Formats: sequence, structure tokens, C-alpha cells
Amino acid sequence: MTRSAVALLCMVAVLCALPACKSKTKPDKPMALVDFPAKFKPQHAWSASFGSGLPKLELGLAPVSDGQRLYVSNGKGKVWALNPSNGKQLWKQRLQNTTLSGGPGAGGGLVLLGTASGAVIALNAADGAQRWRTQLNAEILSAPVVSGEVVVVRTVDGKLFGLATSDGKQRWVTDQQVPRLSLRGTSTPIISGEYAIAGFDNGRLLAVTVSGGTTAWDVAVSQARGSSELQRLIDIDSPAVADLDELYVVGFQGHVARLSRDTGREIWSHEISSFRGLALDPVGVLVTTAEGEVVKLDRAGGAERWRQHNLLRHSLTRPVVQGTSVVVGDAQGYLHWLSLEDGSFQARVKVGGPLSAAPLVVGNLVVVQTDKGAIKAWRLGTH
Repeated sequence: MTRSAVALLCMVAVLCALPACKSKTKPDKPMALVDFPAKFKPQHAWSASFGSGLPKLELGLAPVSDGQRLYVSNGKGKVWALNPSNGKQLWKQRLQNTTLSGGPGAGGGLVLLGTASGAVIALNAADGAQRWRTQLNAEILSAPVVSGEVVVVRTVDGKLFGLATSDGKQRWVTDQQVPRLSLRGTSTPIISGEYAIAGFDNGRLLAVTVSGGTTAWDVAVSQARGSSELQRLIDIDSPAVADLDELYVVGFQGHVARLSRDTGREIWSHEISSFRGLALDPVGVLVTTAEGEVVKLDRAGGAERWRQHNLLRHSLTRPVVQGTSVVVGDAQGYLHWLSLEDGSFQARVKVGGPLSAAPLVVGNLVVVQTDKGAIKAWRLGTH
């Protein structure tokens, strides 16, 4: 059995091992949604449907914007560029005999995608024409990122690659030893200053120089505990978030941590479990937990400011910040707006399909890609 297959089976097992499950055979239902007086009414802006092609638990495909266009893809090798204001198609590319599994990423005039067979594909952002294709050695479940002359790619076997933006040739590679069992998913690398930074399935966060792949620092965010392999899962499957010279990162069955970007030194940590990730506002760190809570921690010291528990077992997406709200989607097909101040519900809309990918904020729009392949956008009303 391949590592990817083992990881997929492990993800299923983990989901049934979480507090969301009453037993191995009959999981608890999601908590019933509570009624509330809406603070504002999001306005449906546009919809488009492209067909999913997404296998169950495929977490690597999500819309992305470069500020000019919105790029979306599905598992069947199709890629689209859309006008974010109205959803109109600008171009379409079909990659024959290709199963897309990670991306898109966008930057430097490129749209970048990863495949289930380990290929990285670069398209021209203006018209979708293929610029290059490079074969790596393992499945790609996160978006490639661009920094100047280098494309940084994370593969499921614990490797981090630097490829030339111009032609895709390998410039450097580094790796981490990964456990035999892990959640299905990988942390999207981020670029901060001169470093490419990525989390790994062993609970470690690695920073390397973008130019040469030299390790700047390598720190353990979480330590494995427990006697079984499931109890010892400590994957970092969501991207770290950088703000000036600070980093914030969260892991499964581990911690949220604030680190120094230049040294990896821990400033504080707070025990929490998440495989979807976090977001920042000016004073806080917003986290969706593995159990389905939304938690806000103080950025300065990590103390808990509030906790919204009324979405337990809803399999929440990574949170995003829009204005004075934190926005999350769920597996039941709802988008929720919560107050950044106290976590109270502000608004809710029914999307029409389960959400695994995080919402994307583009100007005053929130764009989502459902697991069924629909792309939908909402514009905030007065609030």
C-alpha cells in the first residue's frame, strides 16, 4: 500500500477517533445550528459550476487570486481564470490525462498546480498556456508558491523543493523524516522575507533560504504523545502565517505557537488541536479546532479571548478575516460570519455543498469552492 493510501485511510480513522465520534460505527451528529438575530445580510454576488472531480477528503484544491484574476481548478485537470467581480470566464485550460491535487498557486505571472502523480505544472496567468511541467517524486496536496526566481513545492513524502520559475528545473531540495501514518494533507509553504517556511507531518516547522534551500532553522512545534500511532499524530497540515518578524503555526493534537521568524524561537504556545489552520487579526489569533470550535487567542501572550462552541462537529474550514468578522465554512454547506470582538454569530448563508477549502476574501467578496465543484461569491451588505 502506498503512503498516500495509508494516509487517506488514517485520515478516516482519525476523524472517527476525534471527540466528534461516539463510537467507531456511529459518529455524533453536528451540533444543531442556533438561531440568532443577523447583524447584516451577505448578498449573493455570482455562482459558477465546473464539476468537482474531487475524491473524498481531497484537501489540496482551493481558489486563489493574484489581484487581477481568480483561478480555480478541479481534479480532472481543468483550470479556469475568472473575473472576480462577476465570475465570468477569462480563459480555460484542460490538462489531458492529469489528476490535479494541489493548488492553484499564483504569482510572478504564473498559475501553478500539483498533480497526484507528482508533477508541477506552470501556466501563463494571462492566457492559460502551459509554460513548463516538472516531474517530482510524490503526490502534491498543497499549492506551490512563487518568490522571485524560485517556485517552492511541498510533496507528501516530506520533501520541500525549489524550482526555477523560468523553466521548472530543480534548484534545491530538502526533506524531513515523516511518520509512517499521517493525516491526508500537507502544509502549503509560505514565503516570508528571505525564507521559505513549511510545516511537516512530524510536527516540525522548517525555514530554508529561498535562493539556495539552506536550512535557517528547524524547530519542533509539537511532541508526539500517547502509545498508539493515532494518538501520536502531530501533523502540521495548514500554512504558517507570518506578520513582520513573527510566525504563527498550529498542529494536530499539538499547539498554537508564536515564533520568531528569524530564529524559530518560541515566544509562547497554547495547547490546541487543528488540521485546518489559523488566521490573524490586529490583536488576535483565530483558530478552527479539530473538534469544530472557533477560538481567539491574544497575539501578545496566547491567552484565550473567546471560544465559540456552537459549531462542534461541523468540520470547519480554516478561518479567514473579513473586516470585523471571522468567516468559516463547514461540511454541511454553510458559511458563518462571527464577530472578531466576542465570537458571536453575525450572519449565515447556505452555500449548497460541503466546504473543505477555506473561503477566499477578494476585496469585499467572500469566494468559496464547494466539494461538488461550485464556485460562489457573496458580497457583504451594510454592517
